[in-house]
Amino acid sequence: MAFSGNKYDGRELRIYENADELSSILADYIAELSEASIKERGVFAIALSGGSLITLMGKLCEAPYSKTVDWAKWYIFWVDERVVSKSHADSNYKLAKDRFLSKVPILHSHVHSINDSVTAEQAAEDYEFVIRQLVKTRVISVSEINDCPKFDLVLLGLGPDGHVASLFPNHPVLQETEQWVTFITDSPKPPPERITFTLPVISSASNVAIVATGGGKAEAVHLAIDEVDPNWPELPARMVRPIYGDLVWFLDFAAASRIQCAKFSTS
Repeated sequence: MAFSGNKYDGRELRIYENADELSSILADYIAELSEASIKERGVFAIALSGGSLITLMGKLCEAPYSKTVDWAKWYIFWVDERVVSKSHADSNYKLAKDRFLSKVPILHSHVHSINDSVTAEQAAEDYEFVIRQLVKTRVISVSEINDCPKFDLVLLGLGPDGHVASLFPNHPVLQETEQWVTFITDSPKPPPERITFTLPVISSASNVAIVATGGGKAEAVHLAIDEVDPNWPELPARMVRPIYGDLVWFLDFAAASRIQCAKFSTS
């Protein structure tokens, strides 16, 4: 580990030498939040993204976590999803199932994926309905200051353009404040049709982690974390601001290489 636990403008930065070290610490972080949430509420409601994040969660499938985590108390959701068949290569559900869910004993009834047989608009409406029902039963907590769901943990990856979930730079859905789950049909990254949590829902979580590795993410990390020209468009990742929750960035040296607010040594 090179640099960890430092806070900057409400964000905690944890920077590691490589993706393998980051993966180990990320597993510890998730397991600790799971234990705390189950002790407090009896359940752990976690919302996942896709991409390399799922691979970086892989150590949770190994000892000691495979035996010590109370998997039966986990409830799985997706921060965003591509509106494709669950068996499609682009499906975030398929990625998570193949690399994570199939390797740990999470109850099938606790895994809440989207309806993949309807339009993007209907899929977003259906998913919000499911979440609202689980808020009523307190499987998911509710925010103290608004009616948004309060997930125990929202895990986000980061795109090279600074997008998180399916919230892309300069897209109108960034301004959505009424819906919990919305949809897009013009994603700049294929496939075009997606559903996504809105920013108020992400920022209402008890804990939010943004995970980025590799030099291809360095510019986006810099623009999301450092002080930049106020006239520049604000990246979606920079707009994630938990209201009463904690925001932690997990980065490797390559992704953190352009950060100016934190100086660290690779020696």
